[in-house]
Amino acid sequence: MKNRLLLVTIVLGILACNKKQKTNHQIDDIDYVKAESFMSKNNDSAFYYFNKVATSSKDSLQIARAYNEMAIIQADAGDYFGSQETLLTSLNFLHENRPKDFSCLASNYNELGATSLNIKNYDAAILYYDLAIKFTKNSEFKQIISNNKAVVYQKNRNYQLARKIYNNAISTTTDNKEYARILSNLAKTKWLQNEQYNAAPDFLKALEIRIKEKDEWGLNASYSHLSDFYFKKNLDSAIYYSTKMYKIARNLDSPDDQLEALQKLIKLSPTNTAKQYFEIYASLSDSLQTARNAAKNQFALVRYETEKHKADNLKLQKENGEKKYQIIIISSVALFILVGGIFWYRKRKRDIEIKSQKAITDSKLKTSKKVHDVVANGLYRVMTEIENQQDLDRDHVLDKIEDLYEKSRDISYEKPTEANKPFHEILSAILTSFATENRKVLIAGNDAELWLKVSEQTKYELEHIIQELMVNMKKHSQASNVVMRFENNGEQIKIYYTDNGVGMPKDKEFNNGLRNTGNRIEEINGAIIFDTEVEKGLKIQISFPIS
Repeated sequence: MKNRLLLVTIVLGILACNKKQKTNHQIDDIDYVKAESFMSKNNDSAFYYFNKVATSSKDSLQIARAYNEMAIIQADAGDYFGSQETLLTSLNFLHENRPKDFSCLASNYNELGATSLNIKNYDAAILYYDLAIKFTKNSEFKQIISNNKAVVYQKNRNYQLARKIYNNAISTTTDNKEYARILSNLAKTKWLQNEQYNAAPDFLKALEIRIKEKDEWGLNASYSHLSDFYFKKNLDSAIYYSTKMYKIARNLDSPDDQLEALQKLIKLSPTNTAKQYFEIYASLSDSLQTARNAAKNQFALVRYETEKHKADNLKLQKENGEKKYQIIIISSVALFILVGGIFWYRKRKRDIEIKSQKAITDSKLKTSKKVHDVVANGLYRVMTEIENQQDLDRDHVLDKIEDLYEKSRDISYEKPTEANKPFHEILSAILTSFATENRKVLIAGNDAELWLKVSEQTKYELEHIIQELMVNMKKHSQASNVVMRFENNGEQIKIYYTDNGVGMPKDKEFNNGLRNTGNRIEEINGAIIFDTEVEKGLKIQISFPIS
């Protein structure tokens, strides 16, 4: 539902910020019109032309407006941190004591509030929304910003302040869609504050209004509220409204709302149906994350290329000016400098392009590695548990799915963190999760003392190495017995893996997972040996220094 929140909160701000201003820079206006024509059709092209305006215009307000639009495109693609950086750049071109800048200031602060809410920085969100209200003269926009504040208070469990804002708003609004939105949000706030409160009549009244108004985004919100309300009260009703939400989210082409609806259906549905929903969820989550990471890389590349082109132009202008004076003094010296400068410029441009392509390739490889480790293998482990458990603990599965979803949303910013429980327990949990009725997994030597002197970074890499080995075992080995033994000889830790599966061909080409495993072992100064000579099964030895 985050994309819907962004849509509702910024529409009037965009209109306010983009009131056309008279300007002498006709070329900038043409680029701005081109950028607007691509909005919601091809955001890459829109971002390119807005960035062109921002880096070439002489009009400070026009520059600020272009950065504002770029930030909205970034936020829509899920790049909240990048969006905030662009919004702060926009603010640098505005003045709080210049009335013509007020509408763009209000839009910038409102968007900063929305991005802060999406990254759960609630105090900052309230601060930015207050500043947005300060600079807007539009009463309708003020009401929307106030509603945004109420959403923040609701998320932060400050229900009294949220209810106060909703009560004031519902008594003054005359628009049916807005009335239904406020009514539904107010009922949800009352219910969150007191689970005994019967919010159903208000939820259903808001739903009826939205059906009459053909407000599809509003219907999406109503179905979500009703599903949550009936979750513990009426299973059939909760499933019904979750299904309705999933269908309308697909019509709206809103992947975030589809994922939210699928999470509800996974938790509510019988085991067999839940597995089907989980497969859809996993595929959609992976596709959405890949698309958003590609968009973030593309935005960064556009800005890099523009800045490079601008710097090159300035450099050439300076060189041409110097050459003009040199030609007056002596033509031969000028010609020498000109030829040398051209060769130098071409070499420099070629070097910059090579570095740019390498940086993009490295970024893609890093993102691919994180998606594989955090999302792909994590989802595979959850699917393994679902396959091997007769009595499915839906709450446990949903918690894992929500954790993977939160990690995948901001995977570009994810950093290794220290484990919350002892490392030997983490490894045991990973290994035993692959045990089934037909496959035994035996563990030896994995005690707490073994890992006392091992660094957190090494533990982080080792956790993913072992997880990758077990995933490959599950997919390919057909083993019924797996043994993982750990030893400490004082200077090194050695890990011996053995299974009785089909083994590994000598000429086997490693996939991305095993290549990542090799890279990780190199990063901890370790070594890995595959024994392919055994008659049946596979033996692997991993060793690495303790410190």
